[in-house]
Amino acid sequence: MLGPVLLAASRSDRMRKIVAAAPVTKPVVERFVAGEQLADAVGAVRELDARGMEVTLDFLGEDITDPAEALRTRDNYLRLAEALAGEQLGPRAELSVKLSAFGQALPGGHDLALANILPVVEAAAEANTTVTLDMEDHTTVDSTLAILADLRARFPQTGAVLQSYLFRTEDDCRALAAAGSRVRLVKGAYKEPATVAFQDKREVDRAYVRCLKILLAGEGYPMIGSHDPRMIAITRDLARRFGRKSDEYEFQMLYGIRESEQERLVAEGHRMRVYVPYGTDWYGYFMRRLAERPANLVFFLRSLASRG
Repeated sequence: MLGPVLLAASRSDRMRKIVAAAPVTKPVVERFVAGEQLADAVGAVRELDARGMEVTLDFLGEDITDPAEALRTRDNYLRLAEALAGEQLGPRAELSVKLSAFGQALPGGHDLALANILPVVEAAAEANTTVTLDMEDHTTVDSTLAILADLRARFPQTGAVLQSYLFRTEDDCRALAAAGSRVRLVKGAYKEPATVAFQDKREVDRAYVRCLKILLAGEGYPMIGSHDPRMIAITRDLARRFGRKSDEYEFQMLYGIRESEQERLVAEGHRMRVYVPYGTDWYGYFMRRLAERPANLVFFLRSLASRG
């Protein structure tokens, strides 16, 4: 019941001010966000690398309203790619980007986002890493996949995210299951209407498994973005069924969530990539994490109570 409320709150400026002003917010946010500065992100990569994990880095920000903000996002990612190259961390850390932070929702946004993201993809390649395009709400899917196609023409290692709760996603999985593609499959974290997305958790889970089968049976590289123990177990069974070796797919989990499970999978020889966000614009990301999992909300409320 609280999920839709929290998702609505994630886009509320009034709630942003209330949550940001709460004294306990910062230490709780630190559980899910590596920090506000580039150095914090690089430090998280080093720490996770030492534990046998790979990383995907997200400079937080989305739904920008000014072309100048899109340029600032681009420049922050360029600095990130430069830092990874300087530390020789490219092979261990890729970049995750939200195209709305590159101007996708602005007038002429498709072309603007493509123009802004291209130098980031080029810089990532020079740093010996790559970029994955995060997926946002359903209105952005066609534009995002079109930009993906343009980027992959020059940088075929560019990846994308698909969300199983959208009705269209099985077809998108089939289209992207070809050799060389990289697809992160998630359930979805935006409030979507019943006309385009499954609303029942069981239907979302069933769709996730159907998409898993398509991706694991295909010739691309599936990236399984899930903390659900059932989905992890199903993935392992399907990987064996389709003859996938341990380096032919990977698991992905969020920074600060189910860390013991991340370590367990690494110990068993699986590839584990941790999604590490950083930056000052943490509010929308933080609220969606609370909405996704009741345990996260309980953690936050207990912190409020203990410090109140």
